[in-house]
Amino acid sequence: MQSYEIKVEENVIKGTLYYKNTAVLNFTIRYPRFISNMFQIFLIEINWYYRTRTMIYINNHIQTLYDMAKEQYDYAEENKFPFHPYEVVTEYHVTYNQNCFLSLYTDFYEYTGGAHGNTVRKAETWDLINNKKASLMDFFQMNHVQEFIIGYIINQIEKEISSGDNPYFEDYKALVAENFNQDSFYLDNEGVVIYYGQYDIAPYASGIRTFTIPYTTGGVIPPSCSITNIQT
Repeated sequence: MQSYEIKVEENVIKGTLYYKNTAVLNFTIRYPRFISNMFQIFLIEINWYYRTRTMIYINNHIQTLYDMAKEQYDYAEENKFPFHPYEVVTEYHVTYNQNCFLSLYTDFYEYTGGAHGNTVRKAETWDLINNKKASLMDFFQMNHVQEFIIGYIINQIEKEISSGDNPYFEDYKALVAENFNQDSFYLDNEGVVIYYGQYDIAPYASGIRTFTIPYTTGGVIPPSCSITNIQT
């Protein structure tokens, strides 16, 4: 069976914004462009999605951060505090690129002063055969998918804790359920990866926590060129 791997090109936009002859915000934005002789029409739509999202992010969100940086600069200058330039970096990672599926996530890192920056992750999985953004439910054939996933994650955390690795908040069981988001997933070569944002279930130092549900798990549907959503 052909895998239909898609070529990936990187687009980079860099900039420095100044205020009173001082660099107050630096940004580096990376986003993908996909190329293939297959799926050309849908890939045009996907490429438009990432370029449009990037332009909106630059024109709206970075402008907002720039305004904040100018205010912070004036405050620091007035009170004789050191000013640290704001930093914005986005990095994308293609995690699955075969069997008529593309899966990737983008990390949006922002530093706006303080001890450390913050990273927000956004992920998309594209079903190239059916010309749609795939949902988490497309990869499970069972009832009560959410309950199954939450239970699986809690079990994985308990194994980590029993082995001596415990980076989680004490009430992690409740937090795993409360902060579960069906959009917070991507595919890799091993399985379906569920992720939780910084502070969702563990302290900042623990980073973005990920949990892989292998394709070999009962009820999990591996991606293929004939996959359909048969969730009941």
